[in-house]
Amino acid sequence: MNRVLAIFVFVFVPIAVQADSVSYTGTLSTSTDVVEQTFTLSSPTTIGLQTWGFGGGKNAAGTVISPGGTDPFLAIFFGTGASATILTDGMANPYGTSLDMTNYGNPDFLGCPPAGAPIIGGFPQCGDITMTLPSLAAGTYTVVLSDGEYQANAVFDNGTLGEGFTDFTGGGFCNIDINGVGCPNTSGAYAFDITGLPSGAAVPEPAFGGILLATAVLGLALFKNSKGYRK
Repeated sequence: MNRVLAIFVFVFVPIAVQADSVSYTGTLSTSTDVVEQTFTLSSPTTIGLQTWGFGGGKNAAGTVISPGGTDPFLAIFFGTGASATILTDGMANPYGTSLDMTNYGNPDFLGCPPAGAPIIGGFPQCGDITMTLPSLAAGTYTVVLSDGEYQANAVFDNGTLGEGFTDFTGGGFCNIDINGVGCPNTSGAYAFDITGLPSGAAVPEPAFGGILLATAVLGLALFKNSKGYRK
């Protein structure tokens, strides 16, 4: 069955800027909203990405983030716009993941944040994402965050942002079963940090709204072994 996906990208203002980090918070208004942030490096730099919305914790700006936000999909691309290409590690694993994807917990980007994991279905459950990207080359990069069930198609073929997204959300946030129970995190709240940035690498001026992509995407038959399963 064919799907037509209209992808709206909302760019939000960081809540705080330090010499080596930028912290972003906000709320996805629908399960198919996408947040995009860019930064530019003038020389090779090790960059960290950390989400906080699912399990909570204290972000790089020192703000305490409450748990219960969306299970995030997080990815990083080289470049901007439709031609931006998803980053991969030395084994061609894409730097894009969410709780219910097979590459979640890849050693290159461990899934559990410093705050730990909430108890869901009787067991602690990581849902946030930690990525460390060593020695990124000079250039401009795009960080993309969405609900964990709204996934950039680039992760399936190491492709571009222009391939659009596939929607497994069913119209709701965190549309997966976790440890045998429905995900309780039905809020669209998110929080993430970009760390290791040289001063001035990320521009904090307000830039709200805007459409990045509007693409027609064929429905994909995707089979995934995971910690959580779509309802």
